[in-house]
Amino acid sequence: MSLNRNEKAAVVKDVGAQVARAQTLALAEYRGLTVEHLNTLRRQARDKGVYLHVLKNSLARRAVTGTPFEVASEAMVGPLIYSFSEDAVAAAKVIADFAKGNDKLIVKGGAYAGKALDANGVKALAAIPSREVLIAQVAGLLKSPIQRLAGVLAALAAKREAPGETPAEAPAAA
Repeated sequence: MSLNRNEKAAVVKDVGAQVARAQTLALAEYRGLTVEHLNTLRRQARDKGVYLHVLKNSLARRAVTGTPFEVASEAMVGPLIYSFSEDAVAAAKVIADFAKGNDKLIVKGGAYAGKALDANGVKALAAIPSREVLIAQVAGLLKSPIQRLAGVLAALAAKREAPGETPAEAPAAA
């Protein structure tokens, strides 16, 4: 079913709105996927906050014109599913993770920070931990020295209050 001019303009506007908020674009060829598989992929994308849509390549090219994702225009060939995300790795992660379990979904490329990515670049981007995991790791690194200091101070306090010694007889801490 072909879209009329107004419907095409609405699609370009909708995709353009997603592009304006997105940091990452991942493209994958979906030829051979069943409707059930596509619905599963869409559900996973929705859960991660990823805009996932099958688009006509010409409309997608129009939507990304003048944006950092324009560099991926050359990869927009064939039956593609487009995923955009505000999170820097979410779109790539959803596509790459689904492709691991389903050989019919083939990662084709994408774009991040104004640079075109090939399939390996998208997979490498997907391997980066999510924002929440990175924040948790940084918080753990900041918490570690404080925990060690608290442990040392607790050991010193326990040593000073050891049974059989009075606080006056305990050696002074250096």
